[in-house]
Amino acid sequence: MDEQEHGPLAGFTVGVTAARRADELIALLRRRGAAVVHGPALRIVPLADDTELLAATKELIAHAPDVVVATTAIGFRGWVEAADGWGHGEELLAVLREVELLARGPKVKGAVRAAGLTESWSPSSESMAEVLDRLLAEGVTGKRVALQLHGEPLPGFVEALTAGGAEVVVVPVYRWMPPEDTGPLDRLLDATLARTLDAVTFTSAPAAVSLFSRAEERGVRAELVAALRHDVLAVCVGPVTALPLQAEGIDTYQPERFRLGPLVQLLCKELPSRSRVLPVAGHRVEVRGHAVLVDGRLRPVPPAGMALLGLLARRPGWVVSRADLLRALPGAGRDEHAVETAMARLRTALGTPKLIQTVVKRGYRLALDPAADDKYDTL
Repeated sequence: MDEQEHGPLAGFTVGVTAARRADELIALLRRRGAAVVHGPALRIVPLADDTELLAATKELIAHAPDVVVATTAIGFRGWVEAADGWGHGEELLAVLREVELLARGPKVKGAVRAAGLTESWSPSSESMAEVLDRLLAEGVTGKRVALQLHGEPLPGFVEALTAGGAEVVVVPVYRWMPPEDTGPLDRLLDATLARTLDAVTFTSAPAAVSLFSRAEERGVRAELVAALRHDVLAVCVGPVTALPLQAEGIDTYQPERFRLGPLVQLLCKELPSRSRVLPVAGHRVEVRGHAVLVDGRLRPVPPAGMALLGLLARRPGWVVSRADLLRALPGAGRDEHAVETAMARLRTALGTPKLIQTVVKRGYRLALDPAADDKYDTL
């Protein structure tokens, strides 16, 4: 089986914190071979039940703003549809026809026009910074500006408008709350702490905040930060999403284009580049998260076997004692026979028993090719 058949993410496990569009992201990851742990960090308040959105809508109908900023296509459509369901659809559209309506980018512009409205202006860059620059250049002193949000606040946007003299009315479309069932999120958190995840993906800043909050409730916040700083890759869809992680001193990775496809492409590049590749007994061995590629062939390995192989790979060519290997085994206790059992299963899983040598009365070593000995003896 070659790289094309098993996918660039085969052997890696990726955590997904998303609620909205999670199915799309999970499908993209699995299509490229990844195993996925899904723990939604948020839930979306149904629009029909959202009393805050209803109140904001009534407020704008009663006291029309000067400017309305539409930030997302799905959020704008949802707002108009929710207002229609509450019996206020026509009143809202009548207000929106009379105001300066700014649409952030082509998708939002399409949603505005689908509602029978015409935007006053839209940036080609899809940048909220450009929208803010235009508003401040026009002057917002004494103006009421309605800002349609989509789940998360826009850092600095409201503050800049307020400082410029505007009255800002926030329209909270698709508000996010902590999940009602924390079981899946706890499983994702546990997998992160155990380092059985190779990466965790974040598609919104509130999802990152929610994960940290849950870790705080369980008394493991410091351990979560340590895992994401040193062992588990934190991959974000964009710079705004990355802010809560960066505030914890965690290095984040994000694609140049803030979309799910480029996010997955970034993982396809970053995770394999971090794999340990060794020439062992005439074979090319690549150690991944929960599997090994032997000469490009995917070999799934049980967790205990991966723990042993990980330690052997960190000391390539060196003899590792049974006592050290026992300490690396999850929940093995004190019986060194557990090492022998796990080692036998590991050799079977690898399909090439000679990759790992038994050194009598001392332990085990990877059978590193002689030409590579000099390179790794200096480690």
